[in-house]
Amino acid sequence: MNRTNDDEPLQGRWIAMAALLVAGFMNLMDVTIVNVAIPSLAEAFGATDSEIEWVVAVYILTFALLLLPMGRLGDVFGRRRMFVAGVCVFTVGSALCGMAPSIEALIAARILQGIGGAMMTPQTLAIVPALFAPKERGLAFALFGLSAGLASVSGPVLGGALIGADIAGLGWRPIFLVNIPVGVIAVAGALWFVPNLPGRKGLEIDFVGIALAAATLFCVLFPLIEGRQLGWPVWLFVMMALAVPLTGVFVWWQRRRAAIGRAQLLPVALFRNRNYMIGSVLVMLLFAGIPGFFFVLAILLQVGNGLTALQSGLTTMPFSIGVLVASVMAGRLGNRIPKWRISVGGLLLVACMMILPFVVPYAGETLSRTALVLPLFLGGLGLGTAISPMFNTVLAQVSDGDTGSASGALQSFQQLGGALGLAVMGQLFFGYLGGNGESVPAYSTALQHALWFSTVTFASVALFVWRLPSEQQAKLDNTSPA
Repeated sequence: MNRTNDDEPLQGRWIAMAALLVAGFMNLMDVTIVNVAIPSLAEAFGATDSEIEWVVAVYILTFALLLLPMGRLGDVFGRRRMFVAGVCVFTVGSALCGMAPSIEALIAARILQGIGGAMMTPQTLAIVPALFAPKERGLAFALFGLSAGLASVSGPVLGGALIGADIAGLGWRPIFLVNIPVGVIAVAGALWFVPNLPGRKGLEIDFVGIALAAATLFCVLFPLIEGRQLGWPVWLFVMMALAVPLTGVFVWWQRRRAAIGRAQLLPVALFRNRNYMIGSVLVMLLFAGIPGFFFVLAILLQVGNGLTALQSGLTTMPFSIGVLVASVMAGRLGNRIPKWRISVGGLLLVACMMILPFVVPYAGETLSRTALVLPLFLGGLGLGTAISPMFNTVLAQVSDGDTGSASGALQSFQQLGGALGLAVMGQLFFGYLGGNGESVPAYSTALQHALWFSTVTFASVALFVWRLPSEQQAKLDNTSPA
């Protein structure tokens, strides 16, 4: 049940929020922390490049494929129940990763982690309206933005520190084992402070819809993740093209289910919710620029300029500080002027992308980590400014019973954008690098090529946010017949 401004504030709501943030942070950080351990994993298991690639890719793929159905299952079985179960599965998967005797066992455990992450992640956004009245949700969503920003850059820092410390001679294993106490804390906080949110028992599970959605996402995500590794054979492009008719079949199936009064995986009401559909595209565009940016920047810092994983992570800390500052400001602004904040955030990210090529080293120059502070701070300020009002605005006009499905779908768009950005920026970066050697200037020019993609996506966010309907128009759209 969503809370209103007239309800009494829920006791323990901020502790409950902390449990949601801890779980979300743990999940998001696990996407990036593994990158630091790749050399250690290859040495420990004698793994091939393809096997190491799958350690990273299988988690992203599993997580993205299951987000939408797990969001719907949260609506059916109860959001707190699904959240707690997801954290438990993720924690068990982390323990199995930390104890993996072989690369094959590690890949299997990463699949279990992805399942747990997909179970808990859609519930976090869906639980917020049950904890906070609308006047407090701006700060709550700002904290999600802070958590996402910090997780994206603290993974390499924490991973580098844990591996460098070689705790009890365990090498890379603590990067997974550290999730065990964190998971226990998140489960305890959720059970004690998150209210019991019963599911809607009358809802059916749309298994055909789940299969169609999974097939569609797989046809898009698998080529994006594996394309560069496989050399982009023709059959990968055929897979991506197949996603178009599959999307059409999925939409047709959902409309058919709605016409006969059956439950849908993605409620048809969301298709005519212009606020939600445009907002989902904006989320995809915003997150298309973030993971790819940190990926190519880490390669420039570590491989191109010889920094350690820990030094590289510390170099990107101004981005985290910018996110922190913006999140504090967002909490003070609440739900005011959301479109302006999203647009300004996108423009600050554009400024970051445009300044960076001028402060990285070229022929005869050495890297100045101090010179990176300003553009990275501006980028973090931009992300923190945009992300809080964006999630709040996109989900604002979604009905209470569909928030689990809506948040799951929204985060599927987010992951799809991230995979797209990684693929395109990786192609632009390595495409230039492959034909121009591996000198310091070559890495800097390759970064400049890759940043064109993120610059365009962030500029698109700043521009197209003005296509979102006004609050009054959004309400009219949602009450009109399909």
